[in-house]
Amino acid sequence: MNYLGLIIKNPFRNKTRTSLAIVGIAIGIATIVALGLVTSGLQASTQSTLKAGAAEITVTHTGSNEFGSTSGSINESRVTDIQNISGVKETAGILRATANIEGSSGNGLSISGIDSSKLNLMGVDSVNGTIYSNGSTNEIILGKTAAEDLNKSVGDNITIFNKNFKITGIYETGSFIQDAGAFMSLNALQNLTSNDGKISTIAVKVTEDANVTDVSQHIEDTYPNELSTVTAADQAGRINDALGAINTATWAISLLAIVIGGVGVINTMIMSVYERTREIGVLKAVGWRGRRILGMILGESIVLTIMAAIVGTIIGVVGVEVLLSYSATFGTMIKPVFSLDLFLRAFGIAFLVGIIGGIYPAYRASRLAPTEALRYE
Repeated sequence: MNYLGLIIKNPFRNKTRTSLAIVGIAIGIATIVALGLVTSGLQASTQSTLKAGAAEITVTHTGSNEFGSTSGSINESRVTDIQNISGVKETAGILRATANIEGSSGNGLSISGIDSSKLNLMGVDSVNGTIYSNGSTNEIILGKTAAEDLNKSVGDNITIFNKNFKITGIYETGSFIQDAGAFMSLNALQNLTSNDGKISTIAVKVTEDANVTDVSQHIEDTYPNELSTVTAADQAGRINDALGAINTATWAISLLAIVIGGVGVINTMIMSVYERTREIGVLKAVGWRGRRILGMILGESIVLTIMAAIVGTIIGVVGVEVLLSYSATFGTMIKPVFSLDLFLRAFGIAFLVGIIGGIYPAYRASRLAPTEALRYE
């Protein structure tokens, strides 16, 4: 058998010990891959969400969630008041509500009431079908994700708050939040939820020469203790901070995988060297140099960890796909993003573990004296 064949075959002589070492390292690699896929998916979804919509400022009632209350807490007259503030180009009042729909997974269908001419502020630029009429009380458009979840298409009917609505169109914005919801006439939703003259949030688009932060602050100063604002940049910063924490956790797990995996490989390779002491002595006796022995043992260690990387990568990918397929909420929010960088990182860590774990056993093997090795029982 040639030199390369020995390196590939030797790690699998003791299948039980090798399997345990591979499983230990594979768990760490699987965690790294799974977290990487989820983090990349969250980043992509976040970017799509922030880009979906032309509104730079969201106005809410003071004390409510920055993404908008699901009840009418702002007087609708504030939409016109804010429109008159310097630097504001366009405003839209939005009422949000959640309805339990038969066949819907998760926590119900999120419905937004808004003037159909203002849908561009929510990122709805095109609709497969037609947009609802503002004067209609029984028309609705569904997001692509919601339509798939409810198995609905254009022309179908849907019952919301015990009232029958016709689906006139299906839209797609790229935002996991928007595409899992629905839009209807503001007046229709106000009547359904007994929120006449009330809205949940106000979407604000500023003029090209206006400073978003200044306009946002002006709105809060004009309506202190009543209205609060959040800009798209603020949301992006907060989400990026959270994603940064996840990335830090991923690198911490990577370091832990290197340490734990390295210890496991050291143990496996040292035992392998002890069991093959006489064999190594024979190889030296027939002319093998120390560096050739060192390369063989180190190569075996790397083969072991690369196998673990392959197993761990498969487990990580399959695990994420299965988890998201069985989770309606996260499956809608996150679409795993497969990148070459992630897989290179996983295999790079495995290679590093192989070097760290194999260097000491390889050095010991290369330093064995032939006569001493041959006498070993």
